[in-house]
Amino acid sequence: MKSTIEQLSPTRVRINVEVPFAELEPDFQRAYRELAKQVRLPGFRPGKAPAKLLEARFGREALLDQVVNEALPARYGQAVVESEVQPLGQPEIEVTKKEYGQELAFTAEVDVRPKIELPDLGALTISVDPVEVSDDDVDAELESLRARFGTLTGVDRPVADGDFVSIDLSATIDGEEVPGASAEGLSHEVGSGRLIAGLDDALIGLSVDESREFTAQLAAGEHAGQDAQVKVTVKSIKQRELPEPDDEFAQLASEFDTIDELRSNLRDQVARVKRAQQADQIRNAALDTLLEQVDVPLPEAIVQAQYDSTIHGALHGLDHDEAKLEEALAGQGKTREEFESETRTAAETDVRRQLLLDALADQLEVQVGQDDLTERLVATSRQYGIEPQQLLGYLQENNQLPAMFADVRRGLAIAEVVRAATVTDTDGNTIDTDEFFGKRSEAEDAEAEDVDEVAETDASDDEAE
Repeated sequence: MKSTIEQLSPTRVRINVEVPFAELEPDFQRAYRELAKQVRLPGFRPGKAPAKLLEARFGREALLDQVVNEALPARYGQAVVESEVQPLGQPEIEVTKKEYGQELAFTAEVDVRPKIELPDLGALTISVDPVEVSDDDVDAELESLRARFGTLTGVDRPVADGDFVSIDLSATIDGEEVPGASAEGLSHEVGSGRLIAGLDDALIGLSVDESREFTAQLAAGEHAGQDAQVKVTVKSIKQRELPEPDDEFAQLASEFDTIDELRSNLRDQVARVKRAQQADQIRNAALDTLLEQVDVPLPEAIVQAQYDSTIHGALHGLDHDEAKLEEALAGQGKTREEFESETRTAAETDVRRQLLLDALADQLEVQVGQDDLTERLVATSRQYGIEPQQLLGYLQENNQLPAMFADVRRGLAIAEVVRAATVTDTDGNTIDTDEFFGKRSEAEDAEAEDVDEVAETDASDDEAE
């Protein structure tokens, strides 16, 4: 078999393949054997009919078509391996020559990963916000903890912000009740904004058994995106009484004896959360910095596929009803054109990031270990509240393990970028990235020292000149 490559663009190639007829002989023999098992010809036992009779019965062209169709995937795969291209998506295959006794010729056009020139990672500088924990941050955490240990007590007064109420809800459009939009005995924290927009304002000042109507846009159901008249009736009102933030509360709510010790622990917790947020900021900043310095050609077919998937997902959630999508977008203050433009921009950004990270992983020879995959499985299963084995089974059934593998590999690649770069906060302080990105290996340290030595030598040479 012979194959050649034509570079149609930085992200697309045409593979020209020629397969000598002699290489297809085993495929023909296999096709004859399979066909002979399936048909009965007078005078011959099953599976023993001669090839000539089979050709006469079914036609040589039909057998040739079958052999070619079965041979194409393997021959295409072989050509990809020999050409060392990295396909993205499925190829468009065209058979250009197909005659019995002669070579088979076909072309395959496919999107491929573009060649990306990467910068010196050791020269990257990344600046992010510093981690700062204020007294207000600690107070907010303490308030949240007190709320968990608070008690609800009934009150004989109108509804106020922060109260817990039991309510009945109903909705109508043009005087007709909306199916599925009614509820009785619904619990709600006033001011939380967790239910319908406008509900909290409507509740303030109502007493038990009093009602109020207001206009709100429905978020779900067949009338999603439409304005409805919503009626709310208060059935009960309770206020939350919080325990005093003293030593007694610290002993009740934690393993600490004093409120000062509890506050110190809460400060540490807030700091850990903010360091994790800073780590996310570092990842994004590292990637954005690279994207500013690197040209990443985009394969249009891959961008289009991601765009189509997002649009399909949006419509699927609305029963594939275009009118409902228009109404939902109108509720967000967007037009269909704006939504499509934002979706395409997001698809381009996502594909560009993936291609860059894959190129980084290749250059850095990133290896994904079993521990890396297990850690991701455990973390993801916790997010969904299921067992890791259950998640693994789902991923295997839906062929999603390769996607998780690729995502883990990209994460390891960006971690190496961060370890190689100089990372500071906006105050100029160097940030220790070991907690979230791991320590540099001895090889990485040695490479960094070599880079520093070269830089110092160049500087000395410049001074001498």
